[in-house]
Amino acid sequence: MEGNAEASGPEDRGREEPTPWSGEEPPAVHMEGITKRFPGVVANDDVDFSVDRGTIHALVGENGAGKTTLMNVLYGLYEPTQGTIWIDGERVAFDDPGDAMDAGIGMIHQHFMLVDTMTVAENVVLGDEPKKWGGLVTDTGRAVEETRTLAERYGFDIDPIERIEEISVGEQQRVEILKTLYRGADVLILDEPTAVLTPQEVEALFSVLSELIAEGKTITFITHKLGEALRAADEISVLRDGTLVGTVPAAEATEEQLASMMVGRDVILEIEKPPSTRGSALLRVDDLVVEDDRGVTAVDGVGFAVHTGEIFGIAGVDGNGQTELVEAITGLRPVESGTIAFAGREVTAAPRRERIAAGMAYIAEDRQKRSLVMEYDLRRNGLLGCQRLPSFSDGWRIDWGRTDAYVDDVIREYDVRPPDARASARSLSGGNQQKFIVGREFERDPSLVVAAQPTRGVDIGSIEFIHDRLLGLRAAGKAVLLVSSKLDEVRRLSDRLAVMHDGRVVAVVDPESVTEEDLGLLMAGERPTGLDPDAARSEASEAVEEPAGGRR
Repeated sequence: MEGNAEASGPEDRGREEPTPWSGEEPPAVHMEGITKRFPGVVANDDVDFSVDRGTIHALVGENGAGKTTLMNVLYGLYEPTQGTIWIDGERVAFDDPGDAMDAGIGMIHQHFMLVDTMTVAENVVLGDEPKKWGGLVTDTGRAVEETRTLAERYGFDIDPIERIEEISVGEQQRVEILKTLYRGADVLILDEPTAVLTPQEVEALFSVLSELIAEGKTITFITHKLGEALRAADEISVLRDGTLVGTVPAAEATEEQLASMMVGRDVILEIEKPPSTRGSALLRVDDLVVEDDRGVTAVDGVGFAVHTGEIFGIAGVDGNGQTELVEAITGLRPVESGTIAFAGREVTAAPRRERIAAGMAYIAEDRQKRSLVMEYDLRRNGLLGCQRLPSFSDGWRIDWGRTDAYVDDVIREYDVRPPDARASARSLSGGNQQKFIVGREFERDPSLVVAAQPTRGVDIGSIEFIHDRLLGLRAAGKAVLLVSSKLDEVRRLSDRLAVMHDGRVVAVVDPESVTEEDLGLLMAGERPTGLDPDAARSEASEAVEEPAGGRR
């Protein structure tokens, strides 16, 4: 619990006062004058926020705009420095999330809070388990049945006895929603609900939200994806620098209008990609076979080449081998057979630090597991993987002066908030963690960037900035391997686009000449009429040549 409430103490709760909302029916949620201060930071500054019962309300804004803080205040994780909250017309003051849950508020966080080794049912009832034998033992059968009944009520296709580690990310999100519904939530807060979902899972989520609204629930979701906000929400509120810029009906808003409200300037939403000057092949993957964590083949005979001066994209539904492929290329996962060549030599079995030293940068799709040590400050996180390179060390001792200058440059250039090199990675929002990782990798002057989901969880202004930097690398003659679940992103940025299904590259296509419908068929394992079945195989036959350029 953080902060002190100045305007919501118990002596105020019984006081008669005029209602702060218009109309006879109170909104499901009304927050007035919410201010939340942290040491040196005003995260929310006199924010008014209302959500009508039975509606979907989107909350958008740049990273660090105060969206998650505002919702954490509503959920009882933070106590407001100032301000008042009403739920269904009743003034409330929450000391902790338990109070919020008792008032019918549930929150699904961006990073799921599930126990991987436990079943769906065990996660749903965790902390509120049904008991038998006088309350001495958990009634597992009843937990399974209650979870099954709740899932069927809302149309969730989930098996209560499956373990969390065995189900997809989209299914895990539904388990998180079930957890809140099991505890009686009427108001659901979703933090970046589509950040880790495939397009198919996004569609399924929107169907779930419609079912919840039909059942009389009220939903607020935080998002960076303006198109999804416009499609799913009834109203959209925009925060900028901790203040409310405005609330607009979704039916009357446009992406351009919302983007301008978010960043305070016009934002270029279309990607302007000049023609590329494709050079020699820098990375070659040939007949690669890689297993997943269960020992099952996840990458099955994949081959392609990535050239200097191009962005080579990989599209596909999550879980079709992209993660294992990228981890093998970057040295994080062993290869069963096949070869990987980079910068003129084979690196199939080379340790990761040698690939980094040779000029390979990596933006991992799971930033918290693969790219950051959460308890480290940004200084030490800035060094990860490079602590032995001449740029930062003499081989025995780290040059902290050069390290500090480098990290400060990344923080400033990539607008990481708060701008404090001594802050821990854990203290940053997900979007600011991502901006720091992208800046750290780009500023190492790599010859190849392997970018897996580089804009996952970042705001519209940062997406524009990251796209511009990727195109800048391409223009500078660097090679980029881009893996993204955002089909519009990978299509618009890529010069060539490989499609993966069931561990194989089923085609390599020109993204400008293939339709979204054809890509959808390829991602589902079907071959559209007119595509060359040998397009993917031809990529593996290209030789890797010695690249130009070097390291700083």
